[in-house]
Amino acid sequence: MNATAGPTVQSTHGFHLDWNTSDPVEVRRRIRAGRYRGHTGGLARGCVQANIAILPAAYADEFARFCQRNPKPCPLLAMSEPGSPHLPELAEDLDLRTDVPSYRVFRNGELDGDVAGIGELWRDDFVAFALGCSFSFEEALVDAGLSVRHWNDGSVCPMYLTDIECAPAGRFRGRLVVSMRPFTPADAIKAVQITSRYPRVHGAPIHLGMPERIGIDDLGRAWQGDDPVIASGEMPVFWACGVTPQVALRAARPPIAITHTPAHMLVTDVRNASLAVG
Repeated sequence: MNATAGPTVQSTHGFHLDWNTSDPVEVRRRIRAGRYRGHTGGLARGCVQANIAILPAAYADEFARFCQRNPKPCPLLAMSEPGSPHLPELAEDLDLRTDVPSYRVFRNGELDGDVAGIGELWRDDFVAFALGCSFSFEEALVDAGLSVRHWNDGSVCPMYLTDIECAPAGRFRGRLVVSMRPFTPADAIKAVQITSRYPRVHGAPIHLGMPERIGIDDLGRAWQGDDPVIASGEMPVFWACGVTPQVALRAARPPIAITHTPAHMLVTDVRNASLAVG
């Protein structure tokens, strides 16, 4: 790969890329130019990454209420003006039509596929929502010396559909999606303490151990992401996940809605440290 026109790279954790992956502006430029389509974990270290949901304005107020009523899976960071592809509070040069490496398109609640850009799909009545992402608290875990399994092996964090119902808002409703990271019991306690300081990026876990208690019958088979590897002496720790809005969008059935492809996030200029509390 060279600095101007290298091949697509499909993962970041554990891999060296010969361009400045710590600069969020450069990351967005690479994605905008089609030079990077992989998942974004580990890119722009120290910067907030965001889940996105884009839908017609006629659905925006209801979705905003859904986020307000379900702040763990849907911590709202920013909301665009109708028709605007920009979120200046997250980055001045950001363009929602091009700056996510992979988008997921839904039509009438059904998955239509993943696309590299949405310029041709953009509408004057679109309203975009940016929601907090677990990549931010994962950095805090790593910085505290904890081992995050999917960071080490270059995989995508396993996600599961639970039997926990979200608080409905108008047409938006559905079950909570969680992401899972395995830790020893001692490290799980540390993880709870660390992530509790980041409520705008999902905050503390919603459940530890006993996956069957939240409707997960087969922990070894992820609903989305990669199947987990859990070592002897480790327990599963579950956080609310930003893929939850995709379930709610299916229920609301807008004529079109667009999200990120799981693990392919919007990289912003906001610093993770600015979201910490306490």
